[in-house]
Amino acid sequence: MKQQKGQANLSGALSGFLVLAILAAFLLPWRNVNWGKMQYTPAEVVTVAGEAKSQEANSTAVFSAGVDAVNNDKDAAVKEVNDTIKTVIESMKKFGIAAEDIKTQNMSIYQNEESFWEDGVQRTRKGQWRVNNSIEIKLRDMSKASELTDLLTSSGANNVWGPNFQLEDTSEEETALFEAAMENAKVKAEAAASAAGRKLGKVLSVTEGISGSIIGPMYRATDGMGGGAALEPGTSTVSKSLTVTFELN
Repeated sequence: MKQQKGQANLSGALSGFLVLAILAAFLLPWRNVNWGKMQYTPAEVVTVAGEAKSQEANSTAVFSAGVDAVNNDKDAAVKEVNDTIKTVIESMKKFGIAAEDIKTQNMSIYQNEESFWEDGVQRTRKGQWRVNNSIEIKLRDMSKASELTDLLTSSGANNVWGPNFQLEDTSEEETALFEAAMENAKVKAEAAASAAGRKLGKVLSVTEGISGSIIGPMYRATDGMGGGAALEPGTSTVSKSLTVTFELN
């Protein structure tokens, strides 16, 4: 009996609560209650570009040497080019260029077409064979650049380009420039924050831009340089650019 009485009391309590909840839903002025608004306010930031550059002495000189031959006989043209380029490569190795610093750039074999007139009509016919083979040579001793230029132009190559002085590895220089570029960005950001009456906060993001060394053009050298003409390796510009976002306080 006691158990049945307890269950009846619980059922009555639940029913009463349900009635009160329904009355509250309809009678209380819920629309007039100010529940507030959840709003996300993004951090105020300033984004600037940081840059740093340095001039570094060039460490390598790159040359391109090519051999061209034209002949009515295809095999004769190929043999002429192969024999000459072999002589050029052997002379480079004797000069002290390592095998890994000599590589083939391009080889082509094609037959020219000649145009002619026949009975008032322009026609074409197969002409001579043209064969080309070119190699790239990397010189690591800058003091021998002039000497190598003379050797290339006298070794049988009839197309010589270079030297193109450049930096081979700029990783150490770029690491040092990263810190300088960050400092440059900080100076710019502090100036912007001060102008706005704010203070500079923490760094939120850093994005690296395109960096590296600026390589100059390669010029053609078709004639000998006259007994070791002076060649100056010079320097290359190494740069680092960053885009940095700071928080404003």
